[in-house]
Amino acid sequence: MRAAMELFTHRLKLHADPSRVVVRPFHIAWQKNGSAPSRTERLVGEVLALTVQQARDELDAVLKDFEARHWQTRRVFMTRYDQIEEMLGLNGAEISDEKRQLIGAYLCHEYSYAAAALMNPSAVPHFDQSGMPPGSMRILMSMRAVGEGHISSIAFREGIITDSHELKLAPEPPFATATDLLGNGETEMPSGPITVHRHRDSTLSGTVIFPITEAQSKGLEDLRIVHFTHDDGSVEWIGTYTAYNGSMIQSEQMRTKDFRAFDLIPMTGSAARNKGMALFPRKVAGQYMMIGRQDGENLFLLKSDDLLHWDEGERILEPHYPWELVQIGNCGPPIELDEGWLLLTHGVGAMRKYSIGAALLDKKDPSKVLGRTTVPILAAKDQDREGYVPNVVYSCGAIRHGDTIFLPYGIADSSIGFAFVPISALLAAM
Repeated sequence: MRAAMELFTHRLKLHADPSRVVVRPFHIAWQKNGSAPSRTERLVGEVLALTVQQARDELDAVLKDFEARHWQTRRVFMTRYDQIEEMLGLNGAEISDEKRQLIGAYLCHEYSYAAAALMNPSAVPHFDQSGMPPGSMRILMSMRAVGEGHISSIAFREGIITDSHELKLAPEPPFATATDLLGNGETEMPSGPITVHRHRDSTLSGTVIFPITEAQSKGLEDLRIVHFTHDDGSVEWIGTYTAYNGSMIQSEQMRTKDFRAFDLIPMTGSAARNKGMALFPRKVAGQYMMIGRQDGENLFLLKSDDLLHWDEGERILEPHYPWELVQIGNCGPPIELDEGWLLLTHGVGAMRKYSIGAALLDKKDPSKVLGRTTVPILAAKDQDREGYVPNVVYSCGAIRHGDTIFLPYGIADSSIGFAFVPISALLAAM
């Protein structure tokens, strides 16, 4: 990376990994066509017609191929069978365990959720800081994982940072698991707010949130997560992300208090039709506030009395310097400093080159811009320019740790790097 100030870039990088796979439901047409059975009914009928030995042999072959690659594979098959049983009204008491598992296997498939890219991270303080020595902080990072069909999902990684620029990531478990929409026997994608659950035995570093609703069907993109403190002192983690269905986008929120249950909630209002919204970590002057890019070019301050409803806001930042003349946007939620709100930004310049900069907003009135960097903090250089989308550095959220900003960032829409930026140097560059 090319930097305009003193900063420390860590040697560690995270890359796409096609070996990270999960089992997902395989949806085929289930509606009947006149008097003919649906494809799902036909498939179930074929399995039920097998002899006991044939079913056992077929299941053994499936397990030989896949059981070592997944966690509790038989349970996953049985969970999928339960959904099919509810959908078709089957009598499970009359069906052997082997045939039920085999039905579930036929209606599942293996998905490599990060085969294409791992990018656009966001970092927050971990919910468990127990046992941390002075100068260390346990962190939680969300990442955009891209797999087959360019479908984006949300992955997580836990780790520890120190005041001496050390970064230690928790190892990924051998098996990844997808969150579950409990009690979903529906045959079509649900709509509206939903709640998904992490399995009780799965670590967060091995958990993936996949698109579930119709609005999300092609991706959950660029989660900007923030540790939010309410007026009564209670806290929760709130992330804004873009739901994409292949032709339209809408902004939604992920909300959780324990990282066991995750509420995925569409936002309303005219501002919610745009992407790249980032929530302040608390109310300011009695209102919820966000930074958004409502016209695809400039940055706006949005205000609301309701966390879920957002209308048009006030333009506060426009492209000004050569490295950002095409457009600017935010690189995550504003970070509270004594001097004001630190807002990391991205700018797009000549040859569609992305760079990361920053601005400082007034603490009591964030519509007032106190300063901004005239040159980038971070820009692509040499080998870090190459990837799925060249010449891009991009972040969805950094975190303050002492007198330093810990900045995870995406590289060329392909991988993830990490930097530590001294706050004093950042402010001095404005």
